[in-house]
Amino acid sequence: MSLKAVLFDFNGVIINDERIHLKLIDEILIAENLQPQRDNERQFSLGRSDRACFQELLDNRGRVVSEEYLTQLLNRKAQSYILELEKLEKLPLYSGLDDLIFQVRSRNLKIGLVSGAIRKEIDLVLERANLAEHFSVIVAGDDITTSKPKPDGYLLAVERLNQKYPDLNLQPQECLAIEDTPAGIQAAKTAQMQVVGVANTYPFHMLQRCCNWTVDYLTDLELDRVQEVFSQKELKAKAE
Repeated sequence: MSLKAVLFDFNGVIINDERIHLKLIDEILIAENLQPQRDNERQFSLGRSDRACFQELLDNRGRVVSEEYLTQLLNRKAQSYILELEKLEKLPLYSGLDDLIFQVRSRNLKIGLVSGAIRKEIDLVLERANLAEHFSVIVAGDDITTSKPKPDGYLLAVERLNQKYPDLNLQPQECLAIEDTPAGIQAAKTAQMQVVGVANTYPFHMLQRCCNWTVDYLTDLELDRVQEVFSQKELKAKAE
């Protein structure tokens, strides 16, 4: 299979905003008269959708809420997130992002984004960073009912790319996912994609065990080598 699309995660790959998210989640819990996150809960939240995180946190505290109320909490957090970013003179984007997107586009590969963050947060960052035009499809947390490590978001991204580009005939095996957490890596792997793990959130050695490629920084990703591996697999498949 040849490489046809690169699918980026959002939090932890495009923007370094983990600290902001954890702070806002705690603020909402406290406003709900609930205990803030424990260390193990903070670990659980990494790579998962906001909806899944809040549902788990509320369950752990014996609080039962409706889907409608849960959506209200997510919207409150999104509004707070927007206000937090407005305070920042410069967005905490990861270095090497612009160059990697340029490399991907110069190879005529499609670019997508698959995240558990809700759409208004993603749109805000991409617009402000002048990156929105590069992403052919975006699958956000409000597009699906499941969360990573389930593969649904990645499979939906493939479906949407095929809808947008009918001649592409994209298969999951022709996609490269860029992830920073075990939950995200598992989601992409389960969707039958190859994965680059970038050590922004977890140590290199942890990601190396479960990824096809692992890098310390986006700037270390050698897209030529990745494409070569995809091409070799395609040739091997044809020979068989």
